[in-house]
Amino acid sequence: MPSCQKKLNRFRIEKMLKNKDPQVYSLIKEEEKRQREVLEMIPSENYASAEVLEALGTVLNNKYSEGYPKKRYYQGNAVVDEVELLAQERAKKLFGVPYVNVQALSGSAMNLAVYVALLEPLKGKIMGLSLASGGHLTHGQPQSASGKFFESVLFTINKDGQFDYGKIEKLAVKEKPDIIVCGFTAYPQVIDFKKFSEIADKVGAYLMADISHIAGLVVSGVHPSPVPFAHIITTTTHKTLRGPRGALIMVTQKGLKKDPDLGKKIDTAIIPGLQGGPHDNQTAAIAVALKEAATPAFKAYGFQIVKNSRALAKELKKFDFDLVSGGSENHLILIDLRNKNVNGAIAALALEVAGIVTNKNGVPNDSMPPFYPSGLRIGTAAITTRGFREKDMAKIAGWMNEAVEEAKKYELPKDKEERKAYWKDFRKNIYKNKKLLSIAREVKALTKRFPI
Repeated sequence: MPSCQKKLNRFRIEKMLKNKDPQVYSLIKEEEKRQREVLEMIPSENYASAEVLEALGTVLNNKYSEGYPKKRYYQGNAVVDEVELLAQERAKKLFGVPYVNVQALSGSAMNLAVYVALLEPLKGKIMGLSLASGGHLTHGQPQSASGKFFESVLFTINKDGQFDYGKIEKLAVKEKPDIIVCGFTAYPQVIDFKKFSEIADKVGAYLMADISHIAGLVVSGVHPSPVPFAHIITTTTHKTLRGPRGALIMVTQKGLKKDPDLGKKIDTAIIPGLQGGPHDNQTAAIAVALKEAATPAFKAYGFQIVKNSRALAKELKKFDFDLVSGGSENHLILIDLRNKNVNGAIAALALEVAGIVTNKNGVPNDSMPPFYPSGLRIGTAAITTRGFREKDMAKIAGWMNEAVEEAKKYELPKDKEERKAYWKDFRKNIYKNKKLLSIAREVKALTKRFPI
């Protein structure tokens, strides 16, 4: 469709919404403005293409499609069947796997479906990376359903911020888990899937690779693929894959060799196990994103993400930022702020006022509670989508340093009750900080050179 026609269609839709519900329209435009004028640097966020967003806002939203292609519980699904089959085939080709389920509504549902498919409740055992070491809630953390309804044992990173594969192997031999999850939400280095595979095979466990954060890097070839080594691969579709909010569950040839019915078990875990009908508009948008991810341009994009992350890490170290693991070899950087005497929650809000959107995050051996952790997690996927390159990272690092230095003025009380009152006042006052607002104006000026 010509770009002028796309703009005309978008104008018509926006005009309809503006007339029907000006309040919601106004909020959407506010969010559009916010995303345009800041540096989005949360590692789990990205900018989906106009084509992906277009697929999300279609009449596919109106259909109910409980079941699977050619095996639905409702009539009228001939077209939807083709949409889902197309998404499946594109995922199979892109990742090189024989089976994929595209119906999981989110990352949490995706991982839970695998556990439901393979584990006996309250007896089956999951082994994953601890939250404090950069793991995800759904990898067996006690706060999550994965740790409440199944047994779990957690491994940690070493003092250098890296996986200690020898230690992980010893724990696996001792605990004999049914599933070993290799994945993360805050680990800045490359995963050695082969070593995880050797450990899983030694104890007879399924190896589940959660590549939600690095899927776009894997298909670009800048990060090793888990396909030859894992039995099951899970991934969300909205991070480095740059699609809609959704998920994929994939089974490899190795997985089917271990259990030929593995795909069927996962299908059954999704429905009737956990979900009803899929979101067909989401499935279509996933298909669009998968087609985009198969292009040479996307491969170049994946490599540029990592180049930018390495460059940003190098620049941050010049300002004496303490980076967990010493740097970055993927799309994210984890910063331990304790040497700066600034709390992560304080720093994250100060940076947001300055136009740089990150997230507060726990760091290894963190003594602070989750709402007031000692670190920051940042990533380069979204800014790379906008066209930022290595040369731009020095400027961003400089602004981050200025904002964190300004945040030193705000000292979080140690007493829990005092902290609550302080935080309430801090949230009011930080938005008036002249230094941070000055940085935000500079950020806004820069973003005009990199339109969404």
